[in-house]
Amino acid sequence: MADELQEAFGVKAKLVAGRGGVFDVDVDGKRAFSKKELGRFPEEGEVTGLLKKNS
Repeated sequence: MADELQEAFGVKAKLVAGRGGVFDVDVDGKRAFSKKELGRFPEEGEVTGLLKKNS
């Protein structure tokens, strides 16, 4: 996913280690994707699509 985000937006994703299976994607302090809220990991291209839609 880091490579996908870099290719789409020219940014380097920063991984922050968590606990308990947390997988959240935050951009500029806003939550773009939350595994806890949806109960699943994102599908390929899903996070990039969400970010493009909201930019």
